[in-house]
Amino acid sequence: MNPNEINREPTIHNSNAPKEGQVLLDKENVIGETSAPKVATVPESQEISINYTSTDELWSRNEMIIDDIFAFSVAAEIIKDDDIEPCSINECTQRQDWPKWKDAIQAELNSLEKRSVFGHIIPTPPNVNPVGYKWVFTRKRNEKNEISRYKARLVAQGFSQRPGIDYMETYSPVMDTITFRYLISLAVSEKLEMRLMDVITAYLYGELDTDIYMKVPEGFRLPEAARNKPRGMFSVKLRRSLYGLKQSGRMWYNRLSKYLLKEGYTNDPICPCVFIKKSESGFAIVAVYVDDMNLIGTSEELQRTVNYLKREFEMKDLGKTKYCLGLQIEHNANGILVHQSTYTEKVLKRFGMDKAHPLSTPMVVRSLDIKKDPYRPKGDDEISLVQKYHILVP
Repeated sequence: MNPNEINREPTIHNSNAPKEGQVLLDKENVIGETSAPKVATVPESQEISINYTSTDELWSRNEMIIDDIFAFSVAAEIIKDDDIEPCSINECTQRQDWPKWKDAIQAELNSLEKRSVFGHIIPTPPNVNPVGYKWVFTRKRNEKNEISRYKARLVAQGFSQRPGIDYMETYSPVMDTITFRYLISLAVSEKLEMRLMDVITAYLYGELDTDIYMKVPEGFRLPEAARNKPRGMFSVKLRRSLYGLKQSGRMWYNRLSKYLLKEGYTNDPICPCVFIKKSESGFAIVAVYVDDMNLIGTSEELQRTVNYLKREFEMKDLGKTKYCLGLQIEHNANGILVHQSTYTEKVLKRFGMDKAHPLSTPMVVRSLDIKKDPYRPKGDDEISLVQKYHILVP
């Protein structure tokens, strides 16, 4: 698409004129920072208490009644603490982190133009069902569950695609957890290096195998001759695969595998997402999980692989592999430690237990006292009957 045909202005306008080549997404009135709630201190002796910090209230497990008021308080606290991702550009402008979302949107538009994803805006051809579009906003996190990067994606609404017409095959092999654990053990036993590479806008490298048309996204300027006509009469042809299309993952994998096989990498027949290359200086393994590449091998051959990939794809070198497939990896002198503490914290938060006071044991020990059992034998007659019953039990 000719860059002059794109009007990168969302529906929200500002009196300040944008700089050339930038998206006008000005929203300077940022919501002021709110102070963090005071955290209640729980004595170590109160191991059976649950502490919700916003109200400083304590409920004893033995005395707590699960009624509607308590359930509502817990649910409200969970929703309050959940930092939900925005669903639209308008929501982004109302957040404190709007400048970071603005940069992410600008980076996405630049990538779409750089990869020549869109063709010219034309009247929708007969018998063509153009797919819709949507902005998706996510925040990538590191092994400590800290936000490492803001991402904005203009995605196609692939649910409207018709099988056999708009796409043929969709399967794309990716690395599973078992394979990844094996590669970690191999790196430890052979004392190999592990590096993680992230392909920037990986799906935009894929070449489509069918003709796909998309509705004209908001912010794209129609041709002069079409300004007075309904916007729904026009569509734009996709030149490259786009996030959201059913075949995009497969198109990206085909492009990557073709490039690696050309250089002499061999494709593992059991796990097609693993590529291996051997040389006199050593070997390198490329394990692919969508747009993340785990590189494992000897130092010299690993560097050759990194240089070769960077010649074709725009990539970000994340250094040693520290987080992938939900596994946290810590490198030390004795080897590698693999754990899932971040995942455990997410599960606790999902069920509203992230603010519960932790216990040293899963059950309160004093509740196991036999004297407090209401069904225990009371008198000598009952005890004698129980003893006779024990004889029948082998």
